[in-house]
Amino acid sequence: MSHHDSFDSFTPAFTDGADTSLIKKAVGGDRHAFERLYRRHSGRVFAVILRLVGQDQARAEDLTQDTFVKVWQKLADFRFESAFSTWLHRLAVNTALMALRSESGMQVEADGLEQVADMPMPETLKPEHRVDLEVLIGKLPPRARAVLVLHDVEGWKHEEIGAELGIAVGSCKAHLHRARQLLSKWLGNP
Repeated sequence: MSHHDSFDSFTPAFTDGADTSLIKKAVGGDRHAFERLYRRHSGRVFAVILRLVGQDQARAEDLTQDTFVKVWQKLADFRFESAFSTWLHRLAVNTALMALRSESGMQVEADGLEQVADMPMPETLKPEHRVDLEVLIGKLPPRARAVLVLHDVEGWKHEEIGAELGIAVGSCKAHLHRARQLLSKWLGNP
C-alpha cells in the first residue's frame, strides 16, 4: 500500500469533500490541486497571521507563503482527524508564533508587563479620528498582542497559549489583562 492510498481508510468527517479531493490529489503530486487548496484557504491564513504580526502586510505575506511551504511538506501527514482548515489554521498560527519568538519583544516576561500599562496612545492614532481596533491591536507589544489574538479572537485556552509561547498560565493571563487594559485606555475608557 502506498503512502497516499492510506487516505482511503480515513473518513473525512470534518473536512469537506472538495478539500478531501484536493488533498488526495496534492499528496499524489498534483500541484494544480495544491494551488486550489491555497486559493481556498490563503485568505483566512493571511488574516490570522496579519493580526499576530501587528498589521505588517509584507511580513504577513511572507509568513503566509512560509505556512503553505510547510503545508506542502506536511500534507501527507494530514489524517482527516480534524477539519483541514483547523489543521491549516494551527500550522499558520504556529508559523507566526515561531517568527514572533525570534523578536526581542516576545522575550519580555511578566516583569516587563508594568511598562505596558504606561504606554501612550500610538501617535498615528489621534483621538479625534475614528479608531480602527485592528490598528490598535497591531500597536500592542508582540507577546501581549499574541495572547490577546489567540485568546479573544481565536478562542484558545490559556493553557494552550502558555504552552505555545513557553510562558506560565499566570503570565499568559497577565499579558491578556494588560493588553485589554491598554486597548481600553487607548479607546478612552477609564
